[in-house]
Amino acid sequence: MKTAVFDTKPYDIPAFERFGNENGVTFIYYETKLNERTVSLANGCEAVCVFVNDTVNAAVIDELADLGVRTIALRCAGYNNVDIAHAKGKIKVVRVPAYSPYAVAEHAMAMLLTSVRRIHKAFIRTRDFNFSLNGLTGFDLHGRTVGIIGTGKIGRVFGDICRGFGMKVIAYDKYPDNSGKIEYVPLDVLFEQSDIISFHCPLTAETYHTLNAENIQKLRKGVVIINTSRGALIDAEALLEGIKSRRIGAACLDVYEEEADFFFKDLSGHIMGDDVLARLISMPNVIVTSHQAFLTEEALSNIAETTVDNIVKLHNGEKCKNELTTE
Repeated sequence: MKTAVFDTKPYDIPAFERFGNENGVTFIYYETKLNERTVSLANGCEAVCVFVNDTVNAAVIDELADLGVRTIALRCAGYNNVDIAHAKGKIKVVRVPAYSPYAVAEHAMAMLLTSVRRIHKAFIRTRDFNFSLNGLTGFDLHGRTVGIIGTGKIGRVFGDICRGFGMKVIAYDKYPDNSGKIEYVPLDVLFEQSDIISFHCPLTAETYHTLNAENIQKLRKGVVIINTSRGALIDAEALLEGIKSRRIGAACLDVYEEEADFFFKDLSGHIMGDDVLARLISMPNVIVTSHQAFLTEEALSNIAETTVDNIVKLHNGEKCKNELTTE
């Protein structure tokens, strides 16, 4: 079961090697992303393993099929970068739907706390032996209203964490949880009532730019925006204008709309080519992390284990619960 792994990082390899060796899956690792130019690297492989910024469009899928690849194994939950409809009848597509909701939800809270308590600024100051507290005043989370957009496993865990801080939780989801444990409101009401808004929904044609220039005008002044899901849920230029106009009080971004050319790379010796991202990072009330919310030992292990299991099941002709279909 030879599998080509694209967009490989050093932290991916140990867990994939461990579970691959235990289950007879041989991995070939490539640092390059999968796209029309690199797809030939999958020649001789039964499967390819891809990540969030690999390009798996119709052209790539056709070439993979011609090379004899039978499986596209996403090592992530989101699949907006894969043309699922075009893959139907050509290649099986599987994903890892729930590697660790705690990892992402806890990162969202870590970013929120860092932002509202100015921890990142205090860290920089004290390293210069500056112990002044001027400009570091934050606010209590207790009693604040947090609006959660998307109440899958990650969104629900984040809601539980927020309740632990004594926050009021409201939510919006096209497919609500009917258990009665979550207070759902229309999206416009969530925008109007929330002191903090956190995105935990997939990126689809319907959710693209959920937060845009029009909706930003509905926000409570000073709202904190958190996004640990997919960058294009937020119109980055509109977000920038919302921050400049003081409508948005702070932003915590683990994802970015045009991140594919920048995230997961060391660009410290280069000039940033994206003016919007450069301006966001330069703002004192914006925290950007480079799609690292998933990055815990537990999540990496779960991702590798589930990915290997997906590949083995399809190789053996078994039904795989993580297969994606257009139905």
